[in-house]
Amino acid sequence: MGIPNILSIIRLLMAPVFVLVYFSGRQYANLLAAALYIAASVTDIIDGIIARKFNMTSELGKILDPLGDKVMTFTVLICITVSRLIPVWVVLIFAIKEILMGLGGLFLHRKVSNIPHSNYLGKAATVVFFLTCTALMIFPQIPKDVTNLMVAAAILIMLIAFCSYIRTFAGIVKKGDSTDAK
Repeated sequence: MGIPNILSIIRLLMAPVFVLVYFSGRQYANLLAAALYIAASVTDIIDGIIARKFNMTSELGKILDPLGDKVMTFTVLICITVSRLIPVWVVLIFAIKEILMGLGGLFLHRKVSNIPHSNYLGKAATVVFFLTCTALMIFPQIPKDVTNLMVAAAILIMLIAFCSYIRTFAGIVKKGDSTDAK
């Protein structure tokens, strides 16, 4: 198992630690939880760089990396929702979008051999969600109007990215793949 996969596993293991820290009731728990979230995001960046630069991509990594990202983001969203920093509908939209993306990816994996990577809109949505969640953890006293604007921007970018993935998905399905693996 290579370093990128180890980093993805560490990121997965950080999710329950995040929950324990976030709800620990200790002074500065929100800041410590934000630091964990930042550290998890850094491991994501590092594992991607290592995997590409040293050609250490693997089938396991193609599963572990996005799984680590989604588990950590979903964990953070649930925690800040329980704390009433964001409304429940944000988590629901995120969950529905991720389920649909997962099902689409599974469908493509079964039909074609060339699965597209994430695009710049997907990466932008991830960054905006990360910045929004981190800001809300570090500054929980942000006025609701500003919070709503931040969350709306994150959701909007996420939905735009989702639409771009649907378009890519439809194009791949329509075109087919001459190197069909199955």
